[in-house]
Amino acid sequence: MKNFVLASLLLQLVTGLIACSAATPLYENTYTAENRFAQDVKSFPNIKIASRAVPDAVIEKKDITYVRYGNRELQLDLYLPRKLTEAKTKTAPGVVLVHCGGWISGYRTHLTPLAIELAKAGYVAATITYRLAPEAQYPAAIYDVKAAIRWLRSHAAEYQVDPERIAVGGSSAGGQIASLTGMTNYLARFDPQAKESGVSSAAQLILNIDGLSDFTSAEARKYEDVPGKGKSAAGAWFGGSYAEKRDLWHDASPTYYVGESGPPVLFLNSAQERFHVGRDEMIAKMKIYGIPSKVVTLPDTPHTFWLYDPWLKPASAVVIGFLDEQFKR
Repeated sequence: MKNFVLASLLLQLVTGLIACSAATPLYENTYTAENRFAQDVKSFPNIKIASRAVPDAVIEKKDITYVRYGNRELQLDLYLPRKLTEAKTKTAPGVVLVHCGGWISGYRTHLTPLAIELAKAGYVAATITYRLAPEAQYPAAIYDVKAAIRWLRSHAAEYQVDPERIAVGGSSAGGQIASLTGMTNYLARFDPQAKESGVSSAAQLILNIDGLSDFTSAEARKYEDVPGKGKSAAGAWFGGSYAEKRDLWHDASPTYYVGESGPPVLFLNSAQERFHVGRDEMIAKMKIYGIPSKVVTLPDTPHTFWLYDPWLKPASAVVIGFLDEQFKR
């Protein structure tokens, strides 16, 4: 009995030391579609979670490792049009999708329904896992997304992807990450793998679904940098508040990278205006360089509309229409 008590005390001591030595807050990844639904259904009682069932017209390939960091593997799920694989001489554009979760949580399955719709429309879509803030802070997620684009381009022949037509898109935090990834095409400091690979990580289109474009604006900081309320999701990603990590908050804002080589951008927005911050200013900059953009707002929608019916189909139609328009130019 005495040995058992001593062992228990030792275990508690070790556990306490580990907790006290944690360099960053530990977040439990509970941001599932089901948990989000439990909140959104209170305001939108007619919604239901969009199905992840894979139809016969789509081929699903799960748990493919696209990059390794030591023993750490990051994986993606791939969705291909069955007609494409049957017509072995054809290729299709690719789309890399980055999930939501406030930079600290979430799962790639959040965008599985959208990926399935894209595959049904003739695109090869990949939903990816990337390193979240509790594991690796900014800009690790940008490195990961560029690695996923490079992986898709490297395996273009195997999966019948057109390497000259690859889009990057995402929802909420994933939309901001996708936008920054595309706007920093060819910037080596965001792409450490470029030193070891001759394959480009550049994206030809950006699909920003309700993601911020400017962290530094007063409107964005009103939600992401509230004094007295502890570290926000963005603060966790940057490792500090705006006052503490001002340079990083600026560095992660896609609007500051608009230039002549920037790709076209679709801004697909909910009815929640706080997630449109920086969009109009970014579009104004893009117009100077003649970069195409499109804004579509779905009325009477929650921020996480892509998770639900009845909005999955119309949202997918907007994305597919933009991809068709731009990739056929």
